[in-house]
Amino acid sequence: MTIIRTANSPDATSIVDFQLKMALETENLKLTKSIVELGVEAIFNDNSKGTYYVSEIEGQVVGSLLTTYEWSDWRNGQILWIQSVYILKEFRSQGVFKEMYEHIKEKVIDKNTDFRGIRLYVDKTNEIAQKVYNKLGMENHHYEMYEWMM
Repeated sequence: MTIIRTANSPDATSIVDFQLKMALETENLKLTKSIVELGVEAIFNDNSKGTYYVSEIEGQVVGSLLTTYEWSDWRNGQILWIQSVYILKEFRSQGVFKEMYEHIKEKVIDKNTDFRGIRLYVDKTNEIAQKVYNKLGMENHHYEMYEWMM
């Protein structure tokens, strides 16, 4: 049975490991573990930065994602951004991300929140992830993302 829950501090080790693996797998980027540890810890220390969720199967954390917030004046509410998604390879194609996504979607559907939608970004070359998002009913709209990073 899969349990989707809000992550807590003891999950940080798994989340850091997932982020290191994801960066290497998706962008061939080797992140500095100590910096990732501080970044993950910052979320646990300040929930205004975001919230981690984990998927647990038989007591093992098999996936995680981070939601962060964007205020939409057009919608007078928060948009949840899904970021830092990682599912262990041996648990992929088993509906783990789908369950996590549905968990987040329920938070938006709940009329007692000021959430208005869900967004995420995906690498243009990550066709597998794009197919998953399309299958879940997400749409690739007309926006392009630009960034400047230090």
